[in-house]
Amino acid sequence: MSRRLISTSPTPGPQDDSERPPKRPRIDHLTPDSFRNGIFLAPMVRSGALPTRLMALKHGATLVWGPEMVDKAILHAEREIDPVTGVISYNGKTRAMFTTHPLEKPYLIYQIGSADPELAVQAAKTVMQDVSGVDLNCGCPKPFSTHAGMGAALLTNPDLLCGILEALRRELPREISVSAKIRLLSTQEETKKLVERIARTGVNAITVHCRTRNMRPRERALVERLREIVEFVRGLGLDVAIIQNGDCTGREDAKRIRDFTGADSVMIATAAESNPSCFSATPLRDVESTLSPSYVRLCKYLDNHWASTKFCVTQFKGTRLAVSKTDAHELKSRIAKAKGYEDLEDIVGSWTGEEEFNEISRIVEARPPRVSADAGQEEVTEEEDIPPPCATPPDRPNPEPPTSGAPKMGLRMPMPAILTGSNMVSPTPTPGGMR
Repeated sequence: MSRRLISTSPTPGPQDDSERPPKRPRIDHLTPDSFRNGIFLAPMVRSGALPTRLMALKHGATLVWGPEMVDKAILHAEREIDPVTGVISYNGKTRAMFTTHPLEKPYLIYQIGSADPELAVQAAKTVMQDVSGVDLNCGCPKPFSTHAGMGAALLTNPDLLCGILEALRRELPREISVSAKIRLLSTQEETKKLVERIARTGVNAITVHCRTRNMRPRERALVERLREIVEFVRGLGLDVAIIQNGDCTGREDAKRIRDFTGADSVMIATAAESNPSCFSATPLRDVESTLSPSYVRLCKYLDNHWASTKFCVTQFKGTRLAVSKTDAHELKSRIAKAKGYEDLEDIVGSWTGEEEFNEISRIVEARPPRVSADAGQEEVTEEEDIPPPCATPPDRPNPEPPTSGAPKMGLRMPMPAILTGSNMVSPTPTPGGMR
């Protein structure tokens, strides 16, 4: 939904300035209120690349999360700025591990994978000049994360989990928000106990993925469990936003979930991976012709790595009206066989990626400024007539064995190169990334 500020000041004319209601001061950082009444792009490894985040912002995402980065990886990165596009890259040995752009900074949350308070703080300080907040991943159930005590492994180690959050809040400037993304525990009481501990660390927001660690992605999210948790947190009297994650398909569905759960905001992963315009009141249809060409042009302009672009575009799907199933299949086949941007020139047309970027810039920069929550102006929320949202893809691979337990710290498993910063020219696809 859009938000409009209406001044309550008197009609212009001669008057005593002392009678004028005070204006709410403009703020340039995130507060707990920034995490309310929103619809967010979830952190997704590979799928949450810079072009996808920009597309999500263009189509109405309130905030965007970057893909999880392991703390140690970013510490060794070299920060470079492209003098033409303004893209900021944190480069590993052979390629960029994380890229961003000043355009998205006011809306960007950087997600950290960590099991060490000191390393988490160092990682956050490395990137804090380019982001508005940092988020601790406490929900990824995949072995590459849990084996090192990160991700969902933190759910069984609340002392460490809260220790990391406390360190981040203590060591980072107040204008950098701190948040956490967790999963449901097996019981409501366990979940509420953990949520209370997290809320008391000073975080701005807690995202609750409404699945337990051992649940498969195809299993329905346990959205009905969230209302009790939301009401519990509000009863604590703490200024912490609660964000729902799991099975949301778009803006209309986000409104339904907020009404059902009482959550402050909703986060979208899978539907956004399939169609980054799902945040819009009118999400794009026939994405093969309305989204893919412009996305590829944008990627080329931003010098997005071809392997990343190729992976993201092949995930796009949605309602088709004018594009046939055969045409859609042929496009995906062309993209799958392409070895670089030059192989798609006849599909995307002239390389006008700068125009794509400028259009996104105009839309994002037209957003109203953030203001404080103090009285002085009335805040009017405009409801929109919203068509049916895009559909969540029907299938995804299982991210973990259903019986996986707590990690064995002695084991060593290879981490994906996208997280570690090592060379990864043709990585193995991991649909859905972090959920």
